[in-house]
Amino acid sequence: MLTGFRYRLALTDEQAELCQVYGDICRAVWNTGLDQRREAVSRWQRGQRLPYCGYHLQARELAEAKTEETWLKAAPSHILQQTLRDLDRACQDHGTFKVRWRAKDRWKPSFRFPDGTRMSIERLSRRWGRIKLPKLGWVRFRWSRAPRGTVRSATVSRDGAHWYVSLLCEDGQATPEEHERPDSAVGVDRGVVVAVATSDGDLLDRTFQTPKEAERERRLRRRLARQRKGSNNRAKTRAALSALTGRVRARRADFAAQTAHTLCAKNAVVVLEKLTTKNMTASAKGTVDAPGVNVRQKAGLNRAILAKGWHGLKLACQNAARRTGSRIVEVDPAYTSQTCHSCGYVAVENRESQSVFRCGRCGHTAHADVNAAQNILTRGWTNPSG
Repeated sequence: MLTGFRYRLALTDEQAELCQVYGDICRAVWNTGLDQRREAVSRWQRGQRLPYCGYHLQARELAEAKTEETWLKAAPSHILQQTLRDLDRACQDHGTFKVRWRAKDRWKPSFRFPDGTRMSIERLSRRWGRIKLPKLGWVRFRWSRAPRGTVRSATVSRDGAHWYVSLLCEDGQATPEEHERPDSAVGVDRGVVVAVATSDGDLLDRTFQTPKEAERERRLRRRLARQRKGSNNRAKTRAALSALTGRVRARRADFAAQTAHTLCAKNAVVVLEKLTTKNMTASAKGTVDAPGVNVRQKAGLNRAILAKGWHGLKLACQNAARRTGSRIVEVDPAYTSQTCHSCGYVAVENRESQSVFRCGRCGHTAHADVNAAQNILTRGWTNPSG
């Protein structure tokens, strides 16, 4: 089974500069390759028959370009080739014109060493280890946990002010054919006030950002909006904002991973609502001809949904299920919050408030999110395919 391990690097100034250069070159290769592919597709659509613009053709052109462009020689060939492989996979999976351009101001520098046999890992002390990466040499990292298995690849990326290495390892384990508790199941309701409510009655939540951090983020965003693009002060503000939001993202990811582990360890079936977060958090501004309504309220709801990490929890459950043999089921969420779990009566009035559910027919009372989670579980049992 492939497993990822992420560590924070302690780069020297020279190594940090090299990583930035490698990331910039890989970004340029990605953008150039994407431009070539889009141009090739456009010409095919206009009736021009050209050779297929795939990985092999672009890899040959990259090798030729390295003999002419000296700046390409600064980066190892295999990380540039891996960039083209990633681009090829992205275009096949999503379509050439849906793959995103990597803008300098928005893209976080990253590159991948695809050959794990060229790397070595040593533990230096209780808190520190080091890894030998091609061209970079020995790089120290925080030994937060021991990597298991054989290293297949290593991805170096920058998040905020820090650099990280993500190791992809083959640990030799396989997904269990059956869960330890094959008859267990749980329904999960994701909310904007309480992040997770389960059909067992558990309410799981965590504060990802303190009030002081929220106020500091607002101040930084206001300051950023007033500063001139390209200025040094704007770059400093963006760095401070990135560091702040990075800590929030880390807490959210940690909560999702721990919650998913608990759910999958205890249950053979985890039933979730089939939610399309991207569509649910779309802007309500509309257009000039058809302006949106309740724009500010919708923007607040969007922030609340994104702050709770709904999609991240789903991905974390899918990842945790590989270890436990659990099955993740998604069901239609329609009317789960308005349906009485006891008698099945559906009415908007059943939900007296955000947290109180009281059935207008049978009088059943429960926490509104727990009642919804119980309905989700019922739908998962009756319609296991989702």
